[in-house]
Amino acid sequence: MVAEEDLRTVLDELHRLRTRVPQLTGALAAGVDGLVVAHDTPGVDPEGLAALTAASLGVAVRVSDATGHGGFRELLVRGERGYVATYAAGRTAVLTLLAQDRVNVGRLHLEGRRAGARIGELLDAAEAAARAVPTAARIPPARTRAARAPRTTTAETRTPETRTAETRTAETRTATDS
Repeated sequence: MVAEEDLRTVLDELHRLRTRVPQLTGALAAGVDGLVVAHDTPGVDPEGLAALTAASLGVAVRVSDATGHGGFRELLVRGERGYVATYAAGRTAVLTLLAQDRVNVGRLHLEGRRAGARIGELLDAAEAAARAVPTAARIPPARTRAARAPRTTTAETRTPETRTAETRTAETRTATDS
C-alpha cells in the first residue's frame, strides 16, 4: 500500500514531466497489475489505459524474453496521431506517456526514462517501507476467548452420599411399581 504523500509525489512528477515535454497529452503511472497509481490524462479513461498498459506490458515482456533481449525496459507504439510510450518504473510499476505525433521521440525517451526511474525508486521504497512494518502492527489482534473451566458430567458432580440416596430412590420406585 502506497501512502497518500507518495501518491502526491508521483502525481507531481507526472505534472513536471508534462511541463518538460509540452507535446505530451497525458501521463499515467500504474502497477503492473493494471491498477492506476496516479494519472494526468485529460480526455482519456485512466482505468482503461492502465488495464491496456498491463496487457501490452505482458506481451512486450514475452516478446523480449522469447527473443533473448532481456528484461522489459520500454515499449513504443506509433499511431496515426501520436505515440504511446511505456517505461519500466521499478519492480512493480510502469509509466505510460501519450504524445502528439510531432513530439521529439529522443526527448520523449530521455524524459520518460528519467521519470520512470524516479517513480520506480519512490514506489519501490514505499513498498519496502510497507513490508518493514511488523505484521502485528498492521493486522488487528484476533479475538480470543477467555479460558473456560473444564466441563464436568453429572456423574462426576455427584458425591457418594448423593449416589446412595439416588440408588435408594430408584430401588423404592422399582419396588412400588411391581
